[in-house]
Amino acid sequence: MPRARTSTLNAPPDTSPEPVEGVLAPADDRLASTESIAQDLATAIVEKRLPPGTWLREEALGRVYTVSRTKVRAALVMLSKDKLIEIIPDKGAFVSRPSVQDAREVFAVRRVLESEVVRLFVATAGDADYQLLEQHIRFERAALRGSTTTGRVREKLLGDFHVVLAEATGNRTLAELVRELVARSSLIAMLYHSSNDPHCSSEEHAEFLQLCRAGDAEAAVDSMMEHLRRIEANLELDTERPDRQTDLVKALLA
Repeated sequence: MPRARTSTLNAPPDTSPEPVEGVLAPADDRLASTESIAQDLATAIVEKRLPPGTWLREEALGRVYTVSRTKVRAALVMLSKDKLIEIIPDKGAFVSRPSVQDAREVFAVRRVLESEVVRLFVATAGDADYQLLEQHIRFERAALRGSTTTGRVREKLLGDFHVVLAEATGNRTLAELVRELVARSSLIAMLYHSSNDPHCSSEEHAEFLQLCRAGDAEAAVDSMMEHLRRIEANLELDTERPDRQTDLVKALLA
């Protein structure tokens, strides 16, 4: 999931409206910040609560977060830089609808970047890094067994494995790029009917980590590349889901 960036906009002083009964009120100052609004929206997109094409109405978002439209607009600008949303002049902000070409390019770039992530990880990882990733795989398996765990949470955990792996390399720029691409992959999976088997993905994560443990960097790279190719192959890139209306407030409160 992409991290919200600090806005460089010189926004005028905020004039936040009073909380609206029946919608989410901030529990602390963090929830009302521009960065936290961007982070919350990014999470809702990655968790598939806000599908591609959803209109992100500034007025409704201001009511949900009890902030001014100025602050909402700054948060939307942050997300547009991560390609999670598209801002169309005179129309508004919408959750991005990646094209087939976009989808293929995202996975092509992921293969390039994540091959280097794997090599760097094998060369530098310590026991604590392996323990962290092994724990993440246990979380995946627990989520897959849990009857009450939603599909979107399971899929988010599977995507987060790649982010945690990149973060373990200590290269923050590389981790940031992987985080953004994983988030965009989630949008692509929504739009193009991914048939990916989450159990298969989790098993592949475990097999990949064993190769890393053995110090076989090239075998680990091959394993990761095959994993990403399989995920891409499970997309129906010749079809798109039609736009559907989403209740913005209910999606964010879910």
